[in-house]
Amino acid sequence: MTPLGLPVPQIPESAMLPEPVAAIASGRLASLVWENEIGGLTFEIGSGADRCFVKWSPRAAGIDLAAEAARMAWAGAYIPVPRVLAHGADDAAMWLVTAPLPGSNAVQDRWLAEPATAVRAIGEGLRAMHDRLPVAACPFSWAASDRVEWAVQAAEIGQLLPPGQSHECYQHLTVAQALELVADPPPADRLVVCHGDACAPNTLLADDGRWSGHVDLGALGVADRWADLAVATWSTEWNYGPGWTDALLDAYGVAPDPDRTGYYRLLWALGP
Repeated sequence: MTPLGLPVPQIPESAMLPEPVAAIASGRLASLVWENEIGGLTFEIGSGADRCFVKWSPRAAGIDLAAEAARMAWAGAYIPVPRVLAHGADDAAMWLVTAPLPGSNAVQDRWLAEPATAVRAIGEGLRAMHDRLPVAACPFSWAASDRVEWAVQAAEIGQLLPPGQSHECYQHLTVAQALELVADPPPADRLVVCHGDACAPNTLLADDGRWSGHVDLGALGVADRWADLAVATWSTEWNYGPGWTDALLDAYGVAPDPDRTGYYRLLWALGP
């Protein structure tokens, strides 16, 4: 649960490829295009009609790519998300193979140089997702109560890190203090099917600057829309600098809600 990924455009040596990725590539060119801060790698493989992406995540990262595959398969009936081609696992890692979507992510150099365009697309894309995905038909939850329960259980076994370790603004809080603050979620403003990781890199933009799809849906589920909006607006600060919160909320079509924003940012800092 980290605010920034590390885009890495270099072409790795074939020996550097994880074995399952090398097997999927089967001699095709494999480019490392993204690395997150918990060891996950994303590769672009091949070109033209056989081009695909492979997300590889070590078991130690605790990310369930089979769950993400199920969420993408469900959401793909309503919104543009990557089509799942295959997924698998071994003792060391899990992997997910998807077809490409048109567009580039909102933190590519072009969009970093055009933050007004990128932020508008993120807000409009998030609103489209929330409007189109049917809450009543969604089999997945991202409810605050479930996330608080997870955090409490993680704390009980000593596996919950203080929120200040990943977000400096919470350095004054201990784990116990943070858990006390998130124990009572605010009433839902509007239940939607949330993205679950609405950071800027997970919105794709077409060449005309409009949103073209969403990626990284491993936590997708029903929750208050501010669970997404709090993180999406926060992410504009990490990626484009201060001052873009109102622009994103305007593009989405909602007034600021400081209380829900504060609650869901702290909950985000605690983990899943």
